[in-house]
Amino acid sequence: MKPLKIGITGVRGIVGETFTPEVSVGFAQAFATYLDSGRILICRDTRSSGPMVRSAVVAGLLAAGCEVIDLGVCPTPSLQLAVTWLKADGGIAVTAGHNPSPWNALKFVRGDGLYLDPQQAEELLDIYHQGEFAKATWNKIQPAIQHQDPIEHHIESLKQAFDVQKIKRRHLRVAVDCCSGACSLLIPRWLAELGCEVLAINDDPNGIFPHRPEPTPATMAQLSALVKAGHADIGFGHDADGERLGIVTELGARLSEELTVAVAAHIRFDQGPGTIVTNVCTTGAIEQIAARYGSSVVRSPVGQTYISGAMFEHGAVLGGEGSGGVTVPQVHLTHDSAAAVGLILEGLARSGEPVSEIVRQLPILFMLKHNIAVEPNHLYSVLQDFRLAIEGEQLSCDLTDGIKVDLPEGWVHVRASNTESMIRVIVEAENESNARGLLDWARDRLNK
Repeated sequence: MKPLKIGITGVRGIVGETFTPEVSVGFAQAFATYLDSGRILICRDTRSSGPMVRSAVVAGLLAAGCEVIDLGVCPTPSLQLAVTWLKADGGIAVTAGHNPSPWNALKFVRGDGLYLDPQQAEELLDIYHQGEFAKATWNKIQPAIQHQDPIEHHIESLKQAFDVQKIKRRHLRVAVDCCSGACSLLIPRWLAELGCEVLAINDDPNGIFPHRPEPTPATMAQLSALVKAGHADIGFGHDADGERLGIVTELGARLSEELTVAVAAHIRFDQGPGTIVTNVCTTGAIEQIAARYGSSVVRSPVGQTYISGAMFEHGAVLGGEGSGGVTVPQVHLTHDSAAAVGLILEGLARSGEPVSEIVRQLPILFMLKHNIAVEPNHLYSVLQDFRLAIEGEQLSCDLTDGIKVDLPEGWVHVRASNTESMIRVIVEAENESNARGLLDWARDRLNK
């Protein structure tokens, strides 16, 4: 299976198979055409294919007459903040985020620093497939590209959003695993600004990932050991481009990525009620937490662009997804692991409690996630067959994103991945036995 995923999250694939220089150049030209050229920012994460893809993207942008500003290696949220700071028309982040090393991707950012919405993404794809791109004449091509470092601006934006002095007074010892990704250049500096004693591993941005760059319990064993050996107050795990965050408690417990947004919600609502936006397959604990604080929950389709749009529409005080992505609107309307770190550390400083006590107060639910590899051309037929099976049993379902079914034991959600050629099955119940029963129920009807 050699997938090239093209959709609302951009375009991604395995380098040297479907993700090629030709694809990178073509999408850069299409994006430049869509934006009528202008000033475009570019950044990348640390993976070894980054320089090649970056060069291809720059070539496509210059060929279309763009002014290009290269931010170098930096987190994607740093680029998103820099778009408005540098008065750019848009940006391209060269990163496959949580995907392993063989993958790379292009993520497209519009002039307000947010990802393209569904309609804009479709318009970009139409331009790409038509292949009619803007072409600058030889004397209109920019002879050089500019360079800017966005990290300091990102840190200044973070400092304005949180009570830095209160966090400093707590004198927290924080362990961090940057996974040798772009966060290596931001997170240790941000923690130092907060007066924390920093215990860092995998903070050399060399792109040699010590484990899959996805902060889940399975990838945070090193971080857990560091927390316990260093007697840290908390541990944070990051993905390759600074969008997802994992948490390890001071006791060394590796929290599910679902609990990142739950912890953030508990801390945010403790400051006052409001609306939180999350997607349809994030833990139901969010509703229970919101109810305790007289707050409301809005559910969206899966994907950061949907979270951002719904947060803007509803004036939300927080957003996030069960992948570990958290959006703090005081910083910007995008997933940003550095902003999530600031929110959580401010919560610890305000309460004086250890993070394990915050976790103890969260609702206890049991979730299972199961991925089924499916050929790209069969993804939607598999989903359609599952929907027909559900409807044949006279069960109602939520079609906001994929198919979600509420059952007496809990809920089942089946959808096509936005980032890989697979079907994602997520189930949640009040105990492990019921959750495993729900997963078996779903797999039987998927014939997988």
